[in-house]
Amino acid sequence: MTNTSQIQKNWLNNPSSLPCNLSQWGLILVEGPDAASFLQNQVTNSVLGLKRTFPGAMAQGFSAARLIGYCSPKGRLLASAWIGLFPSDEKAEDRFALFISKDIAASTAKRLSMYVLRSKAKVIDLSAEWTVSALYGSDQQISNYKLDNSYISLRMPDVLVNDQSIARLLIASPGNNAFNTDDSKDSFDAWNELEVLSAIPRIVQATQEQFVPQMINFESVAGVDFKKGCYPGQEIVARSQYRGAIKRRLHLAHFNNDGLNISEAMPGAELFHSKDPSQPAGMVVLSALNPGAPEQIDLQVECKLEALLDGEIHLGSTEGPVLKIDPLPYPLIEI
Repeated sequence: MTNTSQIQKNWLNNPSSLPCNLSQWGLILVEGPDAASFLQNQVTNSVLGLKRTFPGAMAQGFSAARLIGYCSPKGRLLASAWIGLFPSDEKAEDRFALFISKDIAASTAKRLSMYVLRSKAKVIDLSAEWTVSALYGSDQQISNYKLDNSYISLRMPDVLVNDQSIARLLIASPGNNAFNTDDSKDSFDAWNELEVLSAIPRIVQATQEQFVPQMINFESVAGVDFKKGCYPGQEIVARSQYRGAIKRRLHLAHFNNDGLNISEAMPGAELFHSKDPSQPAGMVVLSALNPGAPEQIDLQVECKLEALLDGEIHLGSTEGPVLKIDPLPYPLIEI
């Protein structure tokens, strides 16, 4: 189990007062009179009725900030993102902001643009022009953070660590180095650790088209709306839900690295079961160095459910480190 008491001792109660620069995150804007209806037909979650968040405010709560997925026609996730509605003023047309992994932002924006057709909507990848940063701490620290009117900010779900709720805020600002940031490795590692411990997945280039949403618990973290209309892959996603076809799930795990480089535990790295070395049993979804225990690497992993019944799960090969499975911070929606 993750050594949360050590984590809290080392960094949980001493967050930076400055946002840390998230070099691995990008930003896509979808704007125009038809932006809402266009996105509604493309993504796994409903975007209709999202509360408008105006300059200087932060999108927070399910009414204003949601997790979405973008699937291939085969129902496999091409991307995931956090989305909010951020018009420039009360009279302006809709402008949706998608906080997304930077390594897939350009390809996702390009693919979305192919389906705009006659819709009055425009898809813009601003990942090279805007800086994405993040802040974590107590609810009061996040709520009191002063936001410039040029920023776009979205509050992600809190993470419970050692019975303490940690708030998280994503901030996008125009221009590189638009404001002072904490560029220390400690701050960056802390944010990544919180993201892993949230057990809310994020698709990166190495994991594109690897998962049907339920394989990484997307429906259990409010990333899928089964009552909305069609979107690419919707029939397969719905069939998986209602016919109970999912035999793989996202889990939290950790291992002692014993000199193993974090690069060997990056997203996309394969897992193997001790009794079946010939084929992968799963894949790393996200990983992070544990800030409170330098010898430990924490993971989100997608894995066959049957592989957890007996034997051991190894990273990389059956000769690799043995993973210890940790409890999820939320209940799974039963399929």
